[in-house]
Amino acid sequence: MDIAIDLGTATTRLRAKNEENAISEPSAIAYNVETNEIIAYGDEAYQMYGRTSSKIKVVFPLEGGVIAESGLVEELVNIYMGEVCKSRTMMPRVVACIPGEITEVEKRAIVGAISSFGVRRVLLIEASKAAAFGAKLDIMSPHGVMIADLGAGTVDIAVMTLGGVAVSKTLKSGGNAMDNEIIKYARRKHNLIIGKAMAKSCKEAIACVIKPKDELSFRLKGRDALRGLPRYVDVTSGEIMRAIADIGVNIISSIVDVLEDTPPELVSDINEDGITITGGLSKIYGMRELLERETGIKVHIADDPDNCVVRGCYEATKYIEEAELNKSSLNPLMTVY
Repeated sequence: MDIAIDLGTATTRLRAKNEENAISEPSAIAYNVETNEIIAYGDEAYQMYGRTSSKIKVVFPLEGGVIAESGLVEELVNIYMGEVCKSRTMMPRVVACIPGEITEVEKRAIVGAISSFGVRRVLLIEASKAAAFGAKLDIMSPHGVMIADLGAGTVDIAVMTLGGVAVSKTLKSGGNAMDNEIIKYARRKHNLIIGKAMAKSCKEAIACVIKPKDELSFRLKGRDALRGLPRYVDVTSGEIMRAIADIGVNIISSIVDVLEDTPPELVSDINEDGITITGGLSKIYGMRELLERETGIKVHIADDPDNCVVRGCYEATKYIEEAELNKSSLNPLMTVY
């Protein structure tokens, strides 16, 4: 049995068949701080976020696409893998994605968390490669392909050819950073203290990086910073655009930087085929249009951009045997563990 895992900062996805995800739930886990007993995980834990007593803590144990709390990540992986692998007689082989710029220690931490379940093999693939496979792009031929995976914890930008990465860049500021900026804006502008769940809902509802045709509004509910009483305020999409502007500009600038470092032959291919964007932030209003305006290159949003990485991880399982035998230097998978 082959399993694809996308251990995302915000969402964990597992796929055991090419057609559908076996698991797609928040990377959240709730535990008792006194006994360390796991209380809830996934959607159930996310519903508790910001609503717990002093005895229960809800955390997202991955930050920036890497492990921040190894014990909790192992618990999460074991729970989700147990739901997919009902029988231990056939230990699965796993393909997991990692950010483009990651240390050997961080790689080992991810491998260790997955191996704790009991698997035959763990193979790693860069998130940008997985996203390209999931977007049905051909990265194995001698032809330049550019993709930007705009996730919650990281933004992975890469130009690929012949199964490898020619130029890449990874940003540690993605969707979560936008949530934080919305929280800061609400406090600074409206003296309103809101939680991360409220900020995320606001981002998903009205966030934009260019001025929309129709101004939208969203009601932020929280606590008055001065009086400490419940209060709400209605914010517009224009306000949120200003709040997250710096992060949007940083993403666009990084894509431009990667283009500037790309060899001219590959740039020619990209200019012909365009840039593909995936991940949750690709759906923010105006992201595609702003990127087209700044680069002068056609930009495509992949089908089902949220699931491109895990779909591509599963697509990469067909290279497992080749990687185990070390038959090809063009294999997109990394070291076999």
